Amino acid sequence: MPEPQHIKAKAGDIAERVLLAGDPDRVRQLSNMLQNATVVNENRGYITYTGFYREERVTIACHGIGAPSAAIVIEELHMLGAKVMIRLGTAGGLLKEMKYGDVLIANGAFLPQGNIMNQYSESVIPPTVPSYDVLSSLVNASRISKTAVYIGPVHSGDAFYAEGSDHSARLSTLGYIGAEMEAGTLFALASLRGFKAGALFMVSNNIALNTPLYDASKLRSYLDNVASIAMDALVSVKPDSSHQSS
Repeated sequence: MPEPQHIKAKAGDIAERVLLAGDPDRVRQLSNMLQNATVVNENRGYITYTGFYREERVTIACHGIGAPSAAIVIEELHMLGAKVMIRLGTAGGLLKEMKYGDVLIANGAFLPQGNIMNQYSESVIPPTVPSYDVLSSLVNASRISKTAVYIGPVHSGDAFYAEGSDHSARLSTLGYIGAEMEAGTLFALASLRGFKAGALFMVSNNIALNTPLYDASKLRSYLDNVASIAMDALVSVKPDSSHQSS
């Protein structure tokens, strides 16, 4: 197995269970949920903490923006011992009834043509669906949610500024309920490498209604709700083979 080149941590620094987020400010806020949190990486801005949540060892790591950045972090965390990874991100809502801070749980995350996984396998892309027990744990944990919860497929695009209103309307027509950038890559790598994965999101804007995009500071008040769901689900999943039943 190759050595990590960007996450400057030792194998023992990374827990088997990892919560991923793209925004370093959100990672710092999430780290407050850990007991005895320690920074184990700051290289390249991929800030990473390891500590304890409900007596289970957990790592919280920043994966940056977009599929290539996320793939580097996901691959290297797996090299360092991660066996379960959940992405806690933001997504643009594609349903008109979605409001800021609503919870979206991905039961699939599909990639555009020419995506990063084509460089792994040109003919057949690995499955881009969450692990069943991670998805089940996220759905069960979401019962505590203080906001609406939506479960459905998301589109993991690569070009943030290329997706106009016509494209977004088409995604909704095709059955997608949210748009984001990294979950499809996480799910594909989980299938390829044999670890468990899942993803949930806070709605950061309503694409269908063209509402403004909220950044991390404006979503801060909603984060506790979705973070509790993610962390409770994460520690309930057994870090065994992705193909075994829980």
